[in-house]
Amino acid sequence: MICILLVAGHGTILETQIKSDVTGLFAHLTGVPKALLPGVGGKKILDFWWETVNTRQLFSEVYLVTNADKYKHYERWATANDFPVENVVNDGSTTLDDRLGAVADLELAIRSRQLQDDIMVIAGDMLCADQNFDIAQVIRFFRSKPGELAIYYELESGEKSYTRGIVEVCPNTHRVMRFFEKPQEGVTASRLASVVFYCLSRESLLYISEFLIQHPDVNDRTFGTFWEWLINEEKVPVYGMKLPTGFQLIGQVGLSDYTKWLAHYSSKQQLSPSKPITCRSFARVGLMGNPSDGFNGKTIAMSIANFWAEVTLMESQTLVLLPHPLNDPTEFGSLQDLFRISRKEGYLGGLRLLQATCKKFYQFCSEQGIALSKQNFTLKYDTNIPRAIVSATLKCLMKFYNITDNDLPKPIRANFILNVETDELFITAGLQDRVVQVYEGLVYMDFNKQLMDERGYGEYIPLDMSDLPWFWLAYLGNPSDSGRIHSNVRQRWLNGESAVVEAMKSFAELTDQARAAFQCKDWPRLAQLMDENFELRRSVYTDDCLGPGSLKMVQLARQFGSAVKLPGSGGAVVGLCMDTERLVEMKRAFQEAGCVFCFIVPYDPSVQGQN
Repeated sequence: MICILLVAGHGTILETQIKSDVTGLFAHLTGVPKALLPGVGGKKILDFWWETVNTRQLFSEVYLVTNADKYKHYERWATANDFPVENVVNDGSTTLDDRLGAVADLELAIRSRQLQDDIMVIAGDMLCADQNFDIAQVIRFFRSKPGELAIYYELESGEKSYTRGIVEVCPNTHRVMRFFEKPQEGVTASRLASVVFYCLSRESLLYISEFLIQHPDVNDRTFGTFWEWLINEEKVPVYGMKLPTGFQLIGQVGLSDYTKWLAHYSSKQQLSPSKPITCRSFARVGLMGNPSDGFNGKTIAMSIANFWAEVTLMESQTLVLLPHPLNDPTEFGSLQDLFRISRKEGYLGGLRLLQATCKKFYQFCSEQGIALSKQNFTLKYDTNIPRAIVSATLKCLMKFYNITDNDLPKPIRANFILNVETDELFITAGLQDRVVQVYEGLVYMDFNKQLMDERGYGEYIPLDMSDLPWFWLAYLGNPSDSGRIHSNVRQRWLNGESAVVEAMKSFAELTDQARAAFQCKDWPRLAQLMDENFELRRSVYTDDCLGPGSLKMVQLARQFGSAVKLPGSGGAVVGLCMDTERLVEMKRAFQEAGCVFCFIVPYDPSVQGQN
């Protein structure tokens, strides 16, 4: 691949304002070409781009196209920066009036140097907020697609779409469906801005000459007009890749905007090795409908603050995953100590969850056309429920790399977390848990088969959490493994056994009724539905499958008049006792029976600062 850096523009506005500035602060920059002005981190703007592309493993040659007016400046820069002077192309223009236009400058470089390779084109006078993005990712993504590549970013709140080239990108294929050069308000809802950063295949270079023939006016020979023509009219496949950073073309702004964006991006860079990022994810209890979530049913579940996983990410020189002293022991009191811990807890701690999440995150971003910065970090975690580590780690990674909800929407995020566990680590897991970890709070979930088949996720609706009754949770000191309790029910369901199929439909109906009860704050009705949920589950799974421990806890709860059901796959029960005076007595009875009992603390994401 060949890289061409374009710096041939005549920055009349910025250059004129620097020359006429009365403060004297910018006198030393008089006559300096745009690309050689100070950029982020104190280095020249062009220095950054040269450092980024100066890699022989990626580019066989790098060319610089400038104008005759500033040619001497760039010749001196090339000599000082070990850039091959013979690769500086002079387009011969000396003023704005006799300029060639950006596309014609590109064509000049291709024609004069007889280039016959894939080409990356970058505006060398473009400020970039992220000084660490991985350009190798861009090339890999380009080569994975059957077409051209346009880089884009998401506009910041203060930026207007009518000042940029705006792209509409298909979220599934990543193909750029439409390109709008500086559209008027209301033309498109997209906030994705294309920048002068493209990859063109050698087979498509002929389009450049054809474009110039059809557009003789120099005012039309901009890249915005070129991509509008190529995408909207010629229907050439062009794909989009997002860089989670901001860009500003210095040639299009005046002195005040240049200093504003330079200060803005510089402050971001200073904050980059910022405070550690700490994120927490919570356990959930299934209040209605489970286990029908695995059978295209409906459920209601709630995240609870009692049990959590907390992950902390700190920027570092190398990527480090820190073991947890309890969950990832590397030191033991004795061989007997090692034996007992290994027999009870196995060999699989939380490190594998951190590592698998990082691996899948990089894979996801690469496949989705999101170029990540080359920043390393250290991850550490603490938890009293390891299965929430994946969700908490993903939150940290998204914040660190500035990945937005548009890049990784909540429904897709839940699927991502599930895939980390099931595909990477072969852990038995269900989608319901991951949906609640992502959405948080009290969530109604419909896993309708048609929805799941068509778009890969169900319908997820947060419910009001105000004035909830007291729920409680009890579990065995040595609970059963998640997944064992499902027994052969799935196979019976797949075989179309009527009893199981009808039961799953009934679970869904109970969930709809429970949703109405939550909306009306009808807690006696909710308690009744919880009992019906358990009895329906018992009829399908049988007592042998549910296990004596779970049945014992159900019987104990009912002695105190409490509604009770299984919140997940086994080893625990969740209840709703309408007689609050008996709650303390019931808690004591559970403890005396060797169970752990606690009152549930619902986690409401709408309450700021809640732990």
